[in-house]
Amino acid sequence: MTTTLNQYPVLHGVADIRMETHPLPEIGRDEVLLRMSSVGLCGSDLSLVFKGSLGDYQLTPPLGIGHEAAGVVQVCGSDVTHLKPGDRVALEPGDPCWKCDMCRGGHYNVCFTSDFHAAPVPNPGCISRYYKHKAALCHKLPESVSQDEGAMMEPLSVAIHACRRAHVGVGSSVLICGAGAIGLFCLLAAKAMGATHIIMTDIRESALKKAKELGADHTLLVKGGEDGKVLADKVERVMGCRPSSTLECTGVPSSAALAIYATRSSGAVVLVGIGAEDVALPIFNAAIREVDIRGTFRYVDCYPVAIDMVAKGMVDVKPLITHRFEFQDVTKAFETLRRGSNVIKCVVSC
Repeated sequence: MTTTLNQYPVLHGVADIRMETHPLPEIGRDEVLLRMSSVGLCGSDLSLVFKGSLGDYQLTPPLGIGHEAAGVVQVCGSDVTHLKPGDRVALEPGDPCWKCDMCRGGHYNVCFTSDFHAAPVPNPGCISRYYKHKAALCHKLPESVSQDEGAMMEPLSVAIHACRRAHVGVGSSVLICGAGAIGLFCLLAAKAMGATHIIMTDIRESALKKAKELGADHTLLVKGGEDGKVLADKVERVMGCRPSSTLECTGVPSSAALAIYATRSSGAVVLVGIGAEDVALPIFNAAIREVDIRGTFRYVDCYPVAIDMVAKGMVDVKPLITHRFEFQDVTKAFETLRRGSNVIKCVVSC
């Protein structure tokens, strides 16, 4: 490989994206150098670019952009045996130590020592001509799965992990609050994992129409500021039951309250969406009904499952890719994601 320079966008402040050129990164023995192919834009990327924050994480520039990614292996470190140059892979973001109690206990997504958990974006980001990554977190794509689909393995893995945390399985009744991108991925994952009764809420008719197209059994249009108990009764009337599992995908306090009120006793609420750092919730209601309120962060061993689901036709992520952009148009891609009412996923070709 004769290329010696790399190029990628860098966030230097709120809405301040600059394209920069740097030397190619040197890889370690357990790493691979990738020629990036496709990178999806995420709501967390959007929040960092235009708000400068994500939950309690505050932007510390300069910062790279992008973590939903697929690429092609160019060079392998000396200890890498399961990959070779030319392999197409989906990248699982993260840098766990594999040594702490969390990693050894199977919770590498909340590794004690990983900087990735404290700063939940890679730097430089995956929107890059070339990118180095731990080989163990590069998952080979079968020929039937495209690079664009490979980039969607990240949000699909988020959804699979959230469904697992919510105990979604065969015959589950599920409420999904929010029919944005991650809510729709949760819909696809829940159906593939056996849920038979799914209702989705949103403030947008267009989003609920898409949810119905993708297989939601019921939808419910909500308005900002509506009483959570009243909405919970509406959910029960529409579904014919209270959901056993609820995935809250908005991060909006009123939606989180609805999630708790609507979920049946001994059910589970998983907080998927990231909102304000401090939120008031009806905890006492959840406590006396033994409703579990659970957090979720990224994924644990979900990429192989996600890839298998797509390869076998159990999940079709292609309808969620609504807009595509060239590498040099990354700023336009973010503006489209922020302003577009019909945007689900933007994918940047690297």
